Amino acid sequence: MTSRESTQLLPRAHADEAHFDREWRDWAALVGIGVVQWPWLLRSLRGGTKAEKRRLLDRLGLPHDALPNLGSWKADTSLLHKIADRILEAKPQLVVEFGAGASTLIAARALQMNGSGRLISFDQHEDFVISTRQWLSEHGLTSDLRAVSLVASPDSWRGLWYDHGSLPDNIDLMLIDGPCWTIHPFGRGAAASLFGKIAIGGMVMLDDGARPGERVVRRRWAKMYPNFDFELVSDGTKGTVIGIRRS
Repeated sequence: MTSRESTQLLPRAHADEAHFDREWRDWAALVGIGVVQWPWLLRSLRGGTKAEKRRLLDRLGLPHDALPNLGSWKADTSLLHKIADRILEAKPQLVVEFGAGASTLIAARALQMNGSGRLISFDQHEDFVISTRQWLSEHGLTSDLRAVSLVASPDSWRGLWYDHGSLPDNIDLMLIDGPCWTIHPFGRGAAASLFGKIAIGGMVMLDDGARPGERVVRRRWAKMYPNFDFELVSDGTKGTVIGIRRS
């Protein structure tokens, strides 16, 4: 199940979801968001133009078949260009990613081109981690890919979050593309539990930023963390929330 496979409308389910005991408010959020975002989900099946994908791969010196299928729950070309831009320009030394796949390949290649930098990637599907690791290896790339369980979200966030354990300080770039919205539409907000580890001037990128759930997350983050500047960049098919730590 790498991003080389055909795109499907909904993300892959995981056994950990059964451990989330939803309350009525969780069901209300899930059903409400699910109803209003179906048109967006259908549009997001398109992961970007072939020309944009070729331009990205040419820029990174990767073969044109390195990213055959994008869109839906996978990253689109707009997000992947942003990841490459940030890594090649800012030259981060530590990138942490939640939700592996196409973004892992792009980030690993950009770091390789820089000649330095570490990528730590988390995903809840062990077989996906294994196949993604092999996929990167086929292109001469490596990442610290870790298969972890989903556990109860920290702080006041509902849903499930990655059981990532201890992480280093001074994260220069945090990429958030999981867990899936079908667990809880605001679930990715739990990434905020790690905002204290982001370096001054460091960046957060939240995929699917134009979705109703992620719009709510962005507004909550902006209130909770005034030392970050958050904006929604509404290009591409899915939009990206970008946050930069000022202090």
